[in-house]
Amino acid sequence: MAGFQKSFIVCGQTYTRKVDVECVAVLSSLGATVHKICSDIRLLANMKELEEPFETTQIGSSAMPYKRNPMRSERACSIARHLMTLQGNTLQTAATQWMERTLDDSANRRITLAEAFLSADSVLVTLQNICEGLVVYPKVIERHIKQELPFMSAENIIMAMVKAGGDRQECHEHIRVLSQEAGAQVKQLGLDNDLVDRIRKSVYFTPILPQLDSLLDPTTFVGRAPQQVTEFLQEEVYPVLEQYKGKIDKPAVLEI
Repeated sequence: MAGFQKSFIVCGQTYTRKVDVECVAVLSSLGATVHKICSDIRLLANMKELEEPFETTQIGSSAMPYKRNPMRSERACSIARHLMTLQGNTLQTAATQWMERTLDDSANRRITLAEAFLSADSVLVTLQNICEGLVVYPKVIERHIKQELPFMSAENIIMAMVKAGGDRQECHEHIRVLSQEAGAQVKQLGLDNDLVDRIRKSVYFTPILPQLDSLLDPTTFVGRAPQQVTEFLQEEVYPVLEQYKGKIDKPAVLEI
């Protein structure tokens, strides 16, 4: 009469509380995903590579006016963490159904189910608001890449030297020594990474100096990442967006 396509074959006065377990499990899993996303955003914001939306009158800190804390991501992580804990509550309720059932699950599940759905709704609205106003700072990212790229290029340099007739172990030792020296400049003196300059000044690496710039090209270190992103969007994301087209086209506005 209610229009459901099927019903439980065996059911007592109430449906099995395993239904609540499975339902909240999906929502808790969503909470873990949102927490991971917003944690990464908070870390990248700390590195100043990106920022979540920041209103013109927003206060980042009452004590330090210059701060632009990622309060949306912090809020999403906080609520998501609560959402993840609710899974254990449904398991406890399902596990303590004495014989047929007890009456100690009703109040518990009413709170748990309501909080699970409300928490999931809250973190999704917050995440949507973050994504719609996310700001990326390419120049900061470029600077960080330049700082780390010389270390990351060590393998490419070794391979190039081997192709030029060098001994791999010998080349590895040269790179290791120069890397440690460059690392000391960064960590002990707070200076820029000068590994590339040290390589250019080393007579040992003379055979590959003409191709050093190409060996340090950042685009050669990303592998299939661009293609993977495109494939994921086309095969996973766009079909879902198409399914809900017209239902999620309004911007998310935070009310609190």
